[in-house]
Amino acid sequence: MYKRGPLIAIVLSLTFLLSGCSSLTVLNPKGPAAKTLSDTIIFSILMMVGILVVVYALYIYMLTKYRARKSNEGYEPPHEEGNIWLEILWTAVPIIIVAVLSVVTVKTTVAVENVPAGYENQKPLVIYASSSNWKWHFTYPEEGIETVNYVNIPTHRPIEFRLYSFGTISSFWIPQLHGQKYAMSDMVTKLNMVADEPGSMLGRNANFNGKGFAHMEFEALAMSSGEYDKWVNDVKETAPELKEEEFNKLLNTAHVGRMTFSTNHFAFSPPPAEGHHHGGGGNEDHQEHSVQPSNFGTTDDATAEESQEHQHEGH
Repeated sequence: MYKRGPLIAIVLSLTFLLSGCSSLTVLNPKGPAAKTLSDTIIFSILMMVGILVVVYALYIYMLTKYRARKSNEGYEPPHEEGNIWLEILWTAVPIIIVAVLSVVTVKTTVAVENVPAGYENQKPLVIYASSSNWKWHFTYPEEGIETVNYVNIPTHRPIEFRLYSFGTISSFWIPQLHGQKYAMSDMVTKLNMVADEPGSMLGRNANFNGKGFAHMEFEALAMSSGEYDKWVNDVKETAPELKEEEFNKLLNTAHVGRMTFSTNHFAFSPPPAEGHHHGGGGNEDHQEHSVQPSNFGTTDDATAEESQEHQHEGH
């Protein structure tokens, strides 16, 4: 009983701790892409549980059947050269398992990269999501507005997020709507998703990129199309304009709260061209404003000036 005490204590502790945890957001999807990913995760878990059940059942069977007994002391089993069918079986089963998981994973990856089924003929709402110094900028080119650290989207309409970074690599992730995708400097990556129901969801950076990583969260609020249009009109009528000087200051500010602007930064700092774009080709304005200090976002003026000099030498 003494030896079982620590084990029982650990089990009870885990039970109490896990009972206070909320449900995993990745298993509580609010959109078709997240539902596909959730189904794939559940399928993989069930398949692995099945494998464990078989392995442990065989393990217990072998321990029970071939354990040492007083009645068979000194027993020596006969010498076996091998069994061709057993060898084929334990070689083929892992191959089949890996093949099944690979097929399911590839099909899921292809499915979530495209516009969700049923929304292919709808015009997507394009939103640029850019990261800088542990915050997120959301630019709506269609509406001409911009938000910081929160994004509002309409339900039942395809959303095309175009991701890039003003500094270190970040990972854009709204677990209840889609998987994560990287936001990188000087290139744009795309993420297609749809929100099936209204509600507030947590978004975050899933890639460690410095000391402010833990604070790099934002709210994604899905609302009806009517509420979304009303919100856009309110922003245009009441929010201040985003000036170039304020935007440059904002880029180098480590942490800010929610902000809203009736204009966006594309007028003076356009996004990178589609795909890789390392300098030249009419993207000079973006390069000028995309310079970030090193050391994961620490704001050191000398470091920033040195980085600018290296960029100009590269041209």
